[in-house]
Amino acid sequence: MTLPSWRDWLFSGKAFLASMLALYIALAFDLPRPYWAMAAVYVVANPLAGATTSKGLYRALGTLLGASAAVILVPLFVNAPELLSCVVALWTGCLLYISMLDRTPRSYVFMLAGYSLPLIALPEVGTPEQIFDVALARSEEIIIGIICATVIGAIVFPNSVGPALSARIAGWLNDAASWAGDILRGEGARPATPLGRQKLATDVSGLDLVISQLSFDPETRDVVRHARELRGRLLMLLPLLSSLADRLHALKAQDRPLPPDLTELLHRVADWLQHGTDPAEADNLTAAMTTLRPNEAADWDALMRASALDRLAEIVALWSDCLCLKADIEAGMHAVPWRPRFRHRRVVVRARHYDYGMMAFSAASCVLAILMACAFWIASGWANGAGAVMMTAVACSFFAAQDRPAPLIRSMTIGCGISVVVAAVYLFAVLPFVHDFEMLVLVFAPPFLLLGLVMTRPQFTMLATLTAVITASFVAMQNRYNVDFGTFANEGVAAIAGLTFAFVWTIATRPFGAEIAARRLVQAGWRDIAQTATGQNRGENERLAGRMLDRLGQLVPRLAAIGDRELARVDGFAEVRVGFNIVELQKTRRGMDAECRIVIDAVLAAVTALYRERVAHHSFVAPSQELCDALDDALRRVARDPRGQARRALDALVGLRRVLFPEVPGPAGSFIPEPRRQLEWLAAE
Repeated sequence: MTLPSWRDWLFSGKAFLASMLALYIALAFDLPRPYWAMAAVYVVANPLAGATTSKGLYRALGTLLGASAAVILVPLFVNAPELLSCVVALWTGCLLYISMLDRTPRSYVFMLAGYSLPLIALPEVGTPEQIFDVALARSEEIIIGIICATVIGAIVFPNSVGPALSARIAGWLNDAASWAGDILRGEGARPATPLGRQKLATDVSGLDLVISQLSFDPETRDVVRHARELRGRLLMLLPLLSSLADRLHALKAQDRPLPPDLTELLHRVADWLQHGTDPAEADNLTAAMTTLRPNEAADWDALMRASALDRLAEIVALWSDCLCLKADIEAGMHAVPWRPRFRHRRVVVRARHYDYGMMAFSAASCVLAILMACAFWIASGWANGAGAVMMTAVACSFFAAQDRPAPLIRSMTIGCGISVVVAAVYLFAVLPFVHDFEMLVLVFAPPFLLLGLVMTRPQFTMLATLTAVITASFVAMQNRYNVDFGTFANEGVAAIAGLTFAFVWTIATRPFGAEIAARRLVQAGWRDIAQTATGQNRGENERLAGRMLDRLGQLVPRLAAIGDRELARVDGFAEVRVGFNIVELQKTRRGMDAECRIVIDAVLAAVTALYRERVAHHSFVAPSQELCDALDDALRRVARDPRGQARRALDALVGLRRVLFPEVPGPAGSFIPEPRRQLEWLAAE
């Protein structure tokens, strides 16, 4: 592990400064639980100023929503503890489910509102007349912490979202250019996309998080539209690069070298992608491709060359657009009109895939866990049992979206145990000797500065944040030193017991890992393709690619974590290419003659049957020879159609033929009918 950088120290120092400022203000106003203000700072702290602002806003909204629910529900059900337990559990589970439907930072509003109800309501069931004062105090203290974190983040060496976005875009483009260079120079031209290259789809999902924070940063809020345009083009590049790799592999598989002029062009494009900065060079490259493209589909080899050059032209146009957008974003030129070069297709629109069944199962598991913890609390009469229920709700909510939440809950339990020990040392060995706020700041600095440094490590951010919040809560800093060891010990035991129960419950109810989620993602993709091929998703065709690429972004990390041989055969980009080609056939068939429509419909019916069979058998059923024959028949018939739509339909048929039958040689012979070839020979004479 590398040593913390100065930026890490700066973030940790700013978070600690904001927490001490929030604590001071809360103490000055003599609020009942000033440590909530201190804890709120660590919940919303982020190295980027815009991210701190956005999370602070969402935390404030979630807290107010949860506090309002507590004020309304506790007086209604306080005399029926069993019914109150059901209401609390259902509230938490329903809002947790809603939060999983919104895969943006805004989802924090709903998750926080869900577990804020038990945090506020359950400790006050014995004194319901105080619930309004407690809810108001919690809201005030948390808002103080949020304001302090936001102000400190904005005025003390603020770190804008813009440079982080530019760095991510540059890194993504470098990775994509490296892959494109491998393809164009021959090393990466293969029919299947390596898992490492499929990871680029996951990296765009990480880019989404940064883009969502642009509007909260004064320096970047005006470039949001350009950033979203760029995101769509980055996603569009991925299936096109995969398609180009496949076409070049097919050309080289014929045991003869590529023509020298084509090889030279491929190298020129590779050099421009990896080192070029001038978007206008795209026009020169496109002109060179036009001169090399065959005028018509004379045979399979000509089809492959035409298709490869079409993909290459689209990639060059997209790359030029990406360079222009990246330059405008970095310069803040949001109002400058720009004319995109890529206009042949609509870029990938933002669309999400949701596994509603798994989300409902996770939310239901959280509901049952809270009900079980409440039942134990009520049956035992344990005075501090509310603390166990609260920690169960928090743990089950925080990690509900994970494939394997149990290890994370175990780490949280260990962190809670450490927090209890640290808090005990402070409460009984340190704080009795602290008599002013300056000394308090000095004694709090070591553990909280260390936790701030750990928060800068992405793999430990969540656990370090929770540890900081739990430590601040157990120290329970107030204006007057009044600590009872028995009460402290009971609260510590309750918290650890609640987390331990959540850990055991999760092991019992969610023993499966990433494999079942990966299989469900693959099955969903197959169902999507089958429905699109039948024409059922005609209104959703523009969103199909976005949904499939989003699904791929969820699938790739899971494929890397499991060793399933069946799932290892997944090439997510190939499935996206199938979807693109089906949509293209659905569009173009309407403008073609009756004979062409018949052969295209036969292809679509065979594709539908294939993917329905895969869904039914839950496995990779190989494409049939009948589908291969249908594709070859359609290729020959559509190649004879002189209409403009035929070129697009022909390209889509080539794409399907290459995805489904990458190792089968293309149809032999000429695609031009005999009488037409004789006329062309006479004209040449």
